[in-house]
Amino acid sequence: VLAALPSRGTFESSVIEDVILGCVEPVGEQGANIGRLAALASGYDECVPGVQINRFCASGLEAVNIAAAKVKAGDADVVVAGGVESMSRIPMGAAGGSWSTDPAIAFPTYFVPQGISADLIATMHGFSRTDVDAFAVESQRRAAVAAAEGRFSKSLVPVKDFLGLTLLDRDEHVRPETSVASLAKLDPSFKIMGEKHGFDAVALQKYATVEKIDHVHHAGNSPGIVAGASAVLLGSRAAGPRPGLRPPARAVTAA
Repeated sequence: VLAALPSRGTFESSVIEDVILGCVEPVGEQGANIGRLAALASGYDECVPGVQINRFCASGLEAVNIAAAKVKAGDADVVVAGGVESMSRIPMGAAGGSWSTDPAIAFPTYFVPQGISADLIATMHGFSRTDVDAFAVESQRRAAVAAAEGRFSKSLVPVKDFLGLTLLDRDEHVRPETSVASLAKLDPSFKIMGEKHGFDAVALQKYATVEKIDHVHHAGNSPGIVAGASAVLLGSRAAGPRPGLRPPARAVTAA
């Protein structure tokens, strides 16, 4: 995606003043400042700097927010921002960290895995298993329509091998055949973790008004363990007139 930006915009990479990439597990192949390394590997001019940030699941969005803020502040005219994660190669939790492993940190903060949190939120706000499954089915239906109509054809970048052959040119997670009936056959993914491993009890200590957590999330209505990358080009009004740079949107604010 980084290599595609200058070629699609017909501008030289040397005009890019920073590359900001969100990455939750910056270790191994994703370590050593993947923002800088990815820019170099994508053929960017060596003068282009790069940085990686981590705000967990909001990392890519926060990279865009930071880039927009730099432009608004007048610190840069052209910035590339996005996110990258290869969960198939760098698994969740690979970076370690004390939150989930050190009792001195985990106990006072009532740490529970994200799936337990999702089930807790659903329980507290009255979302049933049928509700979340129906939402997932509608999401799959909309994704299938968007793919069939090519709504994101201008935004997708095919992955090619070193011979130039296309390895992947679409999102593999779209399953238009998904139905509420088919999802109903799947077991809750976090029930055993919550009830047998004690995480439900930890959550209920924090949220004492909840009597019992209803485990409604599973592999069919939760995010997949995947690999992906994205990048957008942000620029100031002054950067707009440059050849090939035609802004389709304006960053107003973020929270």
